[in-house]
Amino acid sequence: MPGAPLAAVRPRERILAAARELFHRHGIRGVGVDTIADAAGTNKMTLYRHFQSKDDLILAYVRAVAAEGEAMWQEIARDHPGDSQAQLDDWLMRAAKCVSVDGRGCDLANAAVELTEDDHPARRLIEELKTDHRDRLASLCHAAGVVQSEALADTLTLLLEGARVSRLAAGRKGPSAEFIRTAQTVIQSFKTKPKAKHKDARPRHA
Repeated sequence: MPGAPLAAVRPRERILAAARELFHRHGIRGVGVDTIADAAGTNKMTLYRHFQSKDDLILAYVRAVAAEGEAMWQEIARDHPGDSQAQLDDWLMRAAKCVSVDGRGCDLANAAVELTEDDHPARRLIEELKTDHRDRLASLCHAAGVVQSEALADTLTLLLEGARVSRLAAGRKGPSAEFIRTAQTVIQSFKTKPKAKHKDARPRHA
């Protein structure tokens, strides 16, 4: 918070960092506020001073994950200005790295599985973030020359989500190892125009 004393900012950052690590490794429901407070080097009183409830902390966690996603899009645009195909290739490489390096899956998807209440503010935010990611990917596919850009974005999204689950269930050498090759094949199939059918010029017999 701008202008806030350093002592008031540091505990919140520590608590959120500890929550992110623990939620990522053990799940949202598998970690209590006592464990988070201990990992942050503080206590429950301080935790509740910065976060009114565990649900409030979960919402802050989802926002922090979302901020990393936004930073990714900005980096892609900055690294490849005006080159939509290079941006799409960069997105694909980042997605492949995410699948291969992190065996815990997508933090947002994992959180959505645990947050069974439809009206939970963090669940609603996750839905908005997933929709936004898909729409931005569709726009990128369109800019890269794909006519059926929304269909490709849906296909890549499903492929990525499935690869993350496969990595979690089957390990590094499972089907997820083929993610980038499969995704590249899918992209190429959407960019390849079908050959026009030629009419038979021979006269028909009566």
